[in-house]
Amino acid sequence: MSELRQSLEQKLKLSPQQFLQTALLQLNSLALEGRIEEELAENPLLELTENTVEPEEDEEQNEENEIDWDDDEYETIRSPQSKSTDRQGMPLPATPDPIDRLLEQISLLELPAEDKLIAEEIAWNVDEKGYLATDVEILADRLDVSLGDIERLLYLIQHLTPPGIGARNLQECLAAQLEVLGEDGLPLVIVNGHFDDFANRRFEKLKQHIGCSQEELNDAKEVIAHLNPKPGEGSPTSEADYILPDFFIEEVDGELVITLNDSNLPDLQISPVYRDMLRSSNGSDAQTKQFLRQKMESAKWFLQAVQSRQVTMMRVMKTIMDLQPEFFKGEISALKPMILKDVAEKIEMDISTVSRVTRGKYVQTPFGTFELKHFFTEGMATSNGEEVSTRIIKEELKKVVEGEDKTHPYSDDKLAEIMMNKGYPIARRTVAKYREQLRIPVARLRREL
Repeated sequence: MSELRQSLEQKLKLSPQQFLQTALLQLNSLALEGRIEEELAENPLLELTENTVEPEEDEEQNEENEIDWDDDEYETIRSPQSKSTDRQGMPLPATPDPIDRLLEQISLLELPAEDKLIAEEIAWNVDEKGYLATDVEILADRLDVSLGDIERLLYLIQHLTPPGIGARNLQECLAAQLEVLGEDGLPLVIVNGHFDDFANRRFEKLKQHIGCSQEELNDAKEVIAHLNPKPGEGSPTSEADYILPDFFIEEVDGELVITLNDSNLPDLQISPVYRDMLRSSNGSDAQTKQFLRQKMESAKWFLQAVQSRQVTMMRVMKTIMDLQPEFFKGEISALKPMILKDVAEKIEMDISTVSRVTRGKYVQTPFGTFELKHFFTEGMATSNGEEVSTRIIKEELKKVVEGEDKTHPYSDDKLAEIMMNKGYPIARRTVAKYREQLRIPVARLRREL
């Protein structure tokens, strides 16, 4: 017998202002400039103001002050720091990010607005290997949508390019790729129904369950072996692609100072003419005033979102500097293990927010220009108990391979032994994984006569 029950629960639902903030946060400097130009064209209450230099404020004070969203001071927006009108960004060959390409594909789909927001949120929660880094239940609660909507759009994303991206596990990743390839035969049967036996190489048991011959199984293994288990890795690029840094870090009086690269962004303000028209008690009919109120609210939201983006980006960049002190002292090979969660906990924000800030953004330092993702790497304990970045281990592995006798190159087992003697206790399979990531071929392909 069914009965009615009343329950109390908490759900996080994003407001339109928050959606706007997250949308602007993921843009780099060039994309933000274009977005501002679009808003200027759409909203008559926004206009350009003269580019005057504001007095510099203490950086820490700016970060500690919370934004009052109802304050009229946001009727004018400028950078929290003085703009440098003569600053020139250093072009750097860009590597298109798989997530950026995924977001671009989503924007081209003819999806309802709500579905597009869900799809974009899924994309922002895809990790570096191309897998969904959070539970679908969490996404459903965060967006206040049904689990079925999340599953439906997740399936759609997994069948975009690269196929399999956004999968929750390897089995789902491979199945999506086979479906995109139009493979509905034995390989798909194995992946969907007998993946555990296949992954553990229980081939005799597999043949008995499916009733296939050894030759058919070999053909299916060949198809599956050519699938990509990590669809998020690898980004084809072109020499014609360039980016500009979003941050500059310079040494001033012996201290490193962070500056947002906002010299090309226009200064915005709410038009005083329209504001006075809205405040006036006569001269405008009710319909006109209603239109002006809507545009005024939209303009304030946009100015607040731009300000919030500036503050959040500065907080994230400063936290990265605090967590990587040795790197920013000039020891660029001394990166410490750091993940997105470390920064998110420091600034008390969601991991997806930090992901938006760091993805596709670059910083120009006295030691070179780096993508913000460069500072994030997993850690591993050395033989003496010290925690080091896996990037350092990869660099050491690369040096060992470069110094080997090319007539008798080291096998993966030998490389693991050498790395162990250097204080890095990594297994042979880990050596093979790092070697593949460094694009170093196997020993027999490195042999020279």
